[in-house]
This record gives sequence, C-alpha cells and structure tokens, in this order.
Amino acid sequence: MNEDYDFSNLDDFGDAESVQSDLEPEHRLAGGAALAIVDTDEGVRNYLEGLFEGAVDSASTLTEMEPQLGLASRVVVLGPSCAGPSDLAIVEQWSRTFPNVATVLVTPELTTQLLHKALRAGVKDVLSAPIDQPLLIETVDRIADSLPVASQMVVGGDDQAPMSDGEVGRVISVFSTKGGSGKSVCATNLASVLARRSDAPVVLIDGHMQFGDVAVMMKLQPEHTAVDAIAVLDQNDPESIMRLMSVHEPTGLLVLPAPLEPTFADQITGEQVKGIISAARRFAGHVIIDLPAIFNEVVLSSLELSDDIVLVAGLDIPNIKNLKIGLSTLSLLSIPDEKLHLVLNRSNSKVKLDVGEVERTIGLDAATHVPSDVVVPISVNRGSPVVLSAQKSGVARAFEQLALRFLDGAAAESAGSSSKRKFFG
Repeated sequence: MNEDYDFSNLDDFGDAESVQSDLEPEHRLAGGAALAIVDTDEGVRNYLEGLFEGAVDSASTLTEMEPQLGLASRVVVLGPSCAGPSDLAIVEQWSRTFPNVATVLVTPELTTQLLHKALRAGVKDVLSAPIDQPLLIETVDRIADSLPVASQMVVGGDDQAPMSDGEVGRVISVFSTKGGSGKSVCATNLASVLARRSDAPVVLIDGHMQFGDVAVMMKLQPEHTAVDAIAVLDQNDPESIMRLMSVHEPTGLLVLPAPLEPTFADQITGEQVKGIISAARRFAGHVIIDLPAIFNEVVLSSLELSDDIVLVAGLDIPNIKNLKIGLSTLSLLSIPDEKLHLVLNRSNSKVKLDVGEVERTIGLDAATHVPSDVVVPISVNRGSPVVLSAQKSGVARAFEQLALRFLDGAAAESAGSSSKRKFFG
C-alpha cells in the first residue's frame, strides 16, 4: 500500500505517553465490544494500542485479523497501511459478512478521494494525524455503541434491517419560485421547532447543492456534506448517512449541509438525492429539505418524494406572479393541493397588497403569515434561528404555528400547552 508513508518516527501521531496520563484508569468500549488494531508497522500498532488501556488485540494485516472476527462485537482501528485498494476491498467484504464489526481508519493525510473510497468500502469514520486522542476514543466508543449484539445478528446476510418497524419519517420540502423569499429562513426555523418538539430525530437537508447557506445560518462547521452521503449510498445503511450529519447542539437537529465546492453540484443527480432522502426517513421522524428556487432534477426528485410542500412567497407582485406559475407546474406534476402549505412572508409589510386578495388570486389559503421584523436578519447574522434567538417575536410564533401542522396529536398538544404556559407565565 502507500509506500510514501513513513511512520518510523511517529511524528505525525504525537507522543502517546504524553497524553495517556489523561485517560481513565481503564477504558472499556460501549456494549462490551472488543477493540483491535491493524497495521503492518509494529511502531504504529504500539502507538495506537497505547492510546487505550485494557485488552487490545492487534494484527499486522487484515487477513491475519479475520479469524478473530466472530459473534463478539468489535471495532477495528486501521492504521495507514490499510488504506490501499486491496485492504479496502477486504473491509468492504467485512461490512457484508460481519455486521458486528466496524472499522475506523487513521491516516497521516486525509484527502477527499481517500475519504470517499473508505466510506464506500464501509469504513465508519476516518481520522487524520496528528491523532486527537479524545476524539479517537469518542469515535470508537460511538461506533461500538451502534454495533448489534449477538442476538440481533444474522451473520453473512446482505440485507440491512430497517431502523424502525416499517414506518418512515415525514418528508417536507420547503420551496419557492423566487429567490430571496425567505425560504431558507423558513426551512431552518421549521426544522428547529420540529426538532425541539419531536421525540424522533429530525433531519434538515440543504438542497441548494451549489450555494447552500443552511450550515452558515445555523452556525455549523460541518466535517461532511451531501457529497460524502452520496459516497455511502450503495451500503444501504442509513446509520452511515446519519453519522455524516452535523448536530445542531441547541436543538439536536441533524443537518446535512450542501457541498462546500459549487462544482460538486453538477455531479449530484436526482436519484442520488432521492437515495439520501429515503435513507434519512428510515431513522428520522421528519426530513426537511431546503430547495433552490428552480425546477431542476434535484428539486423534482425531492418534490416527488415529499409528503408535504411548504411554498414560501414574499408579498410583492413578482413573488405572486412566480407563485402562480409554480402552482401550475406543480399541478402538471400531479401534486395535489392537499400537500401544499403556503407561507406568506413579510405579510405585514406596507406594500399595499391585501393578504386576503392574494390568497383568493392564487387559490390557496396561507398556513401562516410571517411578519416583517428586524429579528430575522439579526438571527441570520448570528447563526441562530429566530425560534431560539427571539422566541417571543411574531416571526417565531408564525413558525411555531406552521410546525403544528406536521406534529402528531400528542406532540402538537404538548407544543400548544407549552405556548400557553409561556403566554400566561
């Protein structure tokens, strides 16, 4: 494999002894899973073993490790020598044959190409040098905790069991026929409310594959994007996609950002986006997709899978004109009116347009009216949704009202009671 790697002095990994003193007296993996290290370089193996206390198995090659893979759950940390095509092919076979085994790759230099190859092969995570010991331990623990126990496994099976009992999450596309209508503000706030109100996970996917702003608007610094999710689609493993999502800590919302490079957008197909959505709805109660204001392949594929479509329009003539055209197009796509939920943004603006007349003109009553308020640009610049940064504002109340449409009875009743408690003090 990579003969360019020289780990004889282990400089890229740092000093194991200098960080080992920070460890707990004994480190155990979640669920009682075993830990193993594989690398052809004994020095690398010894270094990685030194980052963990307790029993650690090791082997110089994957072939040497394979006989130790039985019914016990195991996390295998792969050193740099395991990043070549032949070893990744073995890892890919392991992912089909041993559902109780998960792998983590450490490498001196992480490239996009290597990341994609590793994730396609079934590697659960890739970490680059210098090794962050707490991050490595947290990663191994997290992956160990997701492994099935012996009673849940059928060794050698190719099919992945669904993460639920057959139910799938509700897919909500947020769409507009004109840029600048406030669609991304609507998507991030709606998703935030649902994440706070729902027991099941809630996912927000940035469908603006060229210039997505969701990560910025939620003050996230993502390690992975939709491009990485596409790379693992053929594994038919929703958990792999879930692990690539960024967590919005204030709400627990799972966010899949758009690609960091606009050029990647041309490489993403509608079928791939459908694959991401289908995987996400297997573990999430709600999947919200922030779509660009254009009818392209990605948008059409997302709308096709959507249970609900939130249409956002500003209260001005160009917005209303484009909205009427968009509604005609949706009708041609055989999307029923029952799926449509109109959001009139800046509905109290002094633009001399009557809201009721607008609703009659387009033939659709608004699900909510979002007032014009300075709290919106302030929240965007702060990277905090209005429903968090200005909870008592009319804008926040409008998004709370919209979210009630997509919550089940118990959750909606709880949300309503919470709102009353806030109102009455």
